This record gives sequence, structure tokens and C-alpha cells, in this order.
Amino acid sequence: MRAVVLVAIAAAIGNMLQGWDNATIAGAVLYIKREFNLQSQPTIEGLIVAMSLIGATVITTFSGPVSDWLGRRPMLIISSVLYFISGMVMLWAPNVYVLLLARLLDGFGIGLAVTLVPVYISETAPPEIRGLLNTLPQFTGSAGMFLSYCMVFGMSLIESPSWRLMLGVLSIPSIIYFVLTVFFLPESPRWLVSKGKMKEAKRVLQRLRGREDVSGEMALLLEGLGVGGETSIEEYIIGPDNDFTETQEHVVEKDQIKLYGAEEGLSWIAKPVARQSTLGLVSRQGSMANQSVPLMDPMVTLFGSVHEKLPEMGSMRSMLFPNFGSMFNVADQQVKNEQWDEESLQKEGENADDASGAESDDNLRSPLLSRQDTNAEKDNAGEQVSSMGIGGGWQLAYKKDEKNSGALKRIYLHQEGGLGSRRGSIISLSGNVPTAEGEFIHASALVSQSVLLPEDLATQHPIGGAMDKLSESATKGPSWRELFEPGVKHALFVGVGMQILQQFSGINGVLYYTPQILEQAGVGVLLSNMGIGSDSASVLISGLTTLLMLPSIGVAMRLMDIAGRRWLLLSTLPVLLLSLILLVLGNVIDLGTVVHAVISTVSVIVYFCCFVMGFGPIPNILCSEIFPTRVRGLCIAICALTFWIGDIIVTYTLPVMLNSIGLAGVFGIYAIVCTIAWFFVFLKVPETKGMPLEVITEFFAVGAKQPASSIVKN
Repeated sequence: MRAVVLVAIAAAIGNMLQGWDNATIAGAVLYIKREFNLQSQPTIEGLIVAMSLIGATVITTFSGPVSDWLGRRPMLIISSVLYFISGMVMLWAPNVYVLLLARLLDGFGIGLAVTLVPVYISETAPPEIRGLLNTLPQFTGSAGMFLSYCMVFGMSLIESPSWRLMLGVLSIPSIIYFVLTVFFLPESPRWLVSKGKMKEAKRVLQRLRGREDVSGEMALLLEGLGVGGETSIEEYIIGPDNDFTETQEHVVEKDQIKLYGAEEGLSWIAKPVARQSTLGLVSRQGSMANQSVPLMDPMVTLFGSVHEKLPEMGSMRSMLFPNFGSMFNVADQQVKNEQWDEESLQKEGENADDASGAESDDNLRSPLLSRQDTNAEKDNAGEQVSSMGIGGGWQLAYKKDEKNSGALKRIYLHQEGGLGSRRGSIISLSGNVPTAEGEFIHASALVSQSVLLPEDLATQHPIGGAMDKLSESATKGPSWRELFEPGVKHALFVGVGMQILQQFSGINGVLYYTPQILEQAGVGVLLSNMGIGSDSASVLISGLTTLLMLPSIGVAMRLMDIAGRRWLLLSTLPVLLLSLILLVLGNVIDLGTVVHAVISTVSVIVYFCCFVMGFGPIPNILCSEIFPTRVRGLCIAICALTFWIGDIIVTYTLPVMLNSIGLAGVFGIYAIVCTIAWFFVFLKVPETKGMPLEVITEFFAVGAKQPASSIVKN
């Protein structure tokens, strides 16, 4: 995965430039006011700072639809060019009006980068490390701020600091960003597939994944164009052919799906279970309790059932279906009677023993779609089907549609870790021929209409043939009508809600108040005794504050794909609330100068650290994951526009609120918003860690079309 990590780092430089610019203007405005005599013109001073915010808001309105039309990479290239031009104009800027124009261009570059970098990373990253890579923009943005504060602090120590040079330095890293976007960054493979450019998409995936066989993921990207149709939730038992006998009463003998293991000649059968599915029941154990929670979105429970039932995983390569690091770890289970009821499955699962698996050879990583002419077999119903690992513990399989002989059904399979799974007894069959007749797994499945046709599976290049049929619709831009599809509309509610709550959770107010807090703590006096002037001290304090964020972001990067987005939000929001309450008490109760300074300083530091671990990066990560490919750019633009409008409202209302209700009142409002945000996350925001983007959007499509009662009774 080295290539995809390097690509994500290169793309995240766009956010580093945004952080660099935000910090630079904060320091440079002190000297701009003096040169242009703006002390008596606070409106112009405010515009100089806010013009980039206005530019970002304006460009965001167009960035999403245009990126769906032109691609993600061209927009990132344009962003780097805008950064460079704005830096050069700010370096020249003979008057305040030219400076305002340069700041507007800079805002255009910021808007494109902030909006599209998370989308680009999500569309290129594998599910297993997508959260980690999508936290990089937060890290690089904070790193850019710190480096910029260091530069401004160093320049502030000289006799006559040049604000033009401070702002113009932006052109240097923007050149590096331009070179990387032009010569190193590939186009998003998902966007390429959506436009019918299959060969180019395959080359990009091969480069990003570091292997030749990417047929499984190519099929997944193609299926992502068909999200939103009728989808059913089913359950399968998967095992060797000899595990299934005619005497097993509750296993339906038709609709069998042939799966292929790593060894030549090793075939597995997936058979639908005639009882209610685990996903349909929204998890028989943990998640079922959530259905009794008032206002709990069934979508949250549906996603949660997948993660609660995920078994402990061994080596990423020690799996039954090894291609793309997936799929099912299969346990060694001795069946002691012919009736596979839940009691026997649970009992035998508790007595299973651990074992380890061997890695498969590279030539065994080819999914059926690319090797079916030599290896495909027909199942008992005479249907030829195929299966492919798609990452994150999911398997993509195909079968013929019973109701329509000219159509295929796609099946997203996911192993259950509850009933019928092997607790602590996970072995790999990737290099071992099974010897026990009782080896099997339970898998939940999302079954829906495929964009492929049966004849496509019989061709040498099935995906390319199917894409020819879709090329006319694929090349069309996104339609506003698609925003009103139930799944898309539900995802927009989650995305827009997260952006609004993030902006009103207090980050701008705390940033505004931090220099005053640290000044009260005696940091300013200490720096003054060291011979550092007030302007330099202000910049240094802001730099030290930013530096504190970096280790916390590093922790978030580690936990994003392990604990998950939802867990991080639910864990850090109460800490944000507590920090804000302490700030309110510190401004309402007279605790003495020293105690007040200590409490305020600790509260601010804790607030910053927890914010950048949760509510800072996660709203953008979620927004880049939950929308279908065909309208992802448009939906991201709506969420980003919400972000920028909220930023403008909070920034310009903060001084008014400070004058009217004071710091205690402002932080009290922020505390209320954090409380609302916690309940919103708990009730409405699902966990998306480790899931392919296409599966996430399929879940939204399923959950949005069914009320809670229908999901439980499915």
C-alpha cells in the first residue's frame, strides 16, 4: 500500500497550504494595518482576513459539480495554480485593493483543496486504511499552520518585517504541490469508471494497489454506479460442497452460489438460510437493544450490526479469499449432529481451537471474473456464478436473477462473528485443503440488481463490455433529481448536520480566546522578560497552541480505522463539553488569578486536543464516504458550502456575542451545541470504518427505504 499512502500525502499538501495561509495572514495583518493605516477602518481589515473565506464559499458552489464533470485531479491542479498566483500577487500588492483580489484568488484555491482532497483520498484508499489516510488533511493543515507561525515569528524578530514576503512565500510550496498534482497524482479510479474509462482506471488501481489483479475492485467500482435499486438483506451458510446434505431442513437447496477458494479445485457453496437474516434482525444480540432507544435511526443499528458481528481477524493475508486483502476467516468446527440449529452452532463455536493459515501464492489471487473460462463450475441449479474479495471483510458475488433470465444479482457478503462463527478459532484455508466436513461460515448479504449481464461474465473482458452499455448515461453529469433519492437524501441529512454542528461547537471561539487565556496564565510576561515583543509573543503563543494538536491528530490517525469514527466522536464530544463548562465556570466564578489561568489553560489545551481527534477531521471523512459515486462531488459541495457559511456566521457573530452576553454566555452556547452534537451522533451517525464506499452507499439506500419496524421484521 506504499503507493496509495504516498498519493494521499501528496494530495494532503493542498490542506497544508490552507493551514499555512490561515496562520500567515493572522500574523501578517498586524503589519498590513500599519502600512495602510487601517486602524480606523476595521471593515477593510476584516475583509483582508475574510476575503479568502468568501472566495472559498463561492468556489465551493461550483467545485462539486465541476469535479464530477472534469475529474478530481484537474481541480486539484487548478487549486495549486490558484495558490501560486495568489502568492505572487500578494508578494507584489501595491495597495489594499490588489491585496483583496489576491486574497480572493487564494480563497478559491483553499475552497477547492478543502472540498476535494478528502473526496480524492476516499476514492483512492482501500477500506482498511481509508480513515487513517483521510485524517492526513487535518494533520498537514495543522502542520502547515505550525510551520507558518514559525516563519512569521522568525520574521517578526527582524527590525522591519515584510508582510508581502510573509504572504508571498506561499508560492514556493504551491509550486511543489503543482508538480505533484501534474506528474504524480493519478485520477480517481472511481471517477474514471463513472466516465467509462475502464483501461485507465485499471492502470491506476494496479499502481495504487501494487498488484496486477484488480478485477474484484474494478467490478466493485462498476457496481457502485448502480446503487439505489431494490435491495434485500439475506443470510447464507458458506462451506465446502460436502458440508451440505439433503437432510438439512432449513437450508434452501436452490439459489446456490459457487465461490472459489485460493487452491485450484477448491470450491465453496453459499446457500441462503430460510430463517431471518442477522442484518435483517439488526443483530440478534447487541444491536437489537438499540431498537428500543427512542429516535434511534435504524441506519445506525444496521451499520452497527456489521461491526458488532465482525470476528477477530488474523493476518490480513491469512484468509479464504486473499485477493485485495479479503475476506472470510473460516473456523474449524466439528458438526456433531446433522441439524444445524443455533444451539449447536453456538456450542461448537465455543469449543473451537485456534490455528493459523498460510499465505497464498500470487497466481491464486485472481478472482473468478478473470479466470472463469478455466476454473468456473456450475452449481446444483446449473448456474455459473463468480465471487471476488473487495476489501474490508466483504465479498462480491454474482448469480443469475431467477425472475429475469437476462439479468444478474450482485451479492455483497460479510461474515458474521456471532452465532455460527468461531470465537477464537479462526484458521485460514488459503493454503490448506480442509479435512473436516464441518467447516463453514455464516455470512450476511446485501442482494440487489447488478449492472452486469450474464453474457458479460462469459466474455474475456466482461467489465469493459458492460461499461459500453452504460457509457451514455455514465458520461452525463449528476442530476439534481438524484439528490432526492431516499439513500442520498438520508446521507445529506447526516453530512449537513455534522458540518453545522461542527462549526457551532466552539472551535472558532476557543481559537479567538486562546491568546487572552495564555496571556492571563503569564506566558506573555515570561516572553516579555525574554526580550520578545508583544507582536512576536502573540505569534509564538499561537504556534505553540498549534503544535499541541499534532500528537493528538497522530493518535486519531491510529484509532480512526480501529475504534472507528463513531466511537471517536462519542468519546471526545463529552470531553469538549466538560472543557467548555470549565471555561464558563472560570469566567463566572471568581477563583483568583492563578487558579483561573490554570483552569482556563488546561481546558483550552484539552479542548484543542480532543477536537482534532474527533470533531475536527471526522465530519469531512464521513461526507467523503457516504455519497454514491455519481453524485459524490455535488453532495460534497453542498456539505462544504454548509461548512463555509457556518464558518462565516460564527466568525462574524462572535464579536457581537462577546459584547452582548460575554465569554461565559458564548461558551455556554457552545456547550449546548456539543450536547446536541453528541445525541445527533448517537442517534443518527453510523459507523463506516473498514467498509467499501459502494457498500456504505448501499446500506444507506437500504436503510432509508425501510422504517425501523420493517428492518426488524425483515
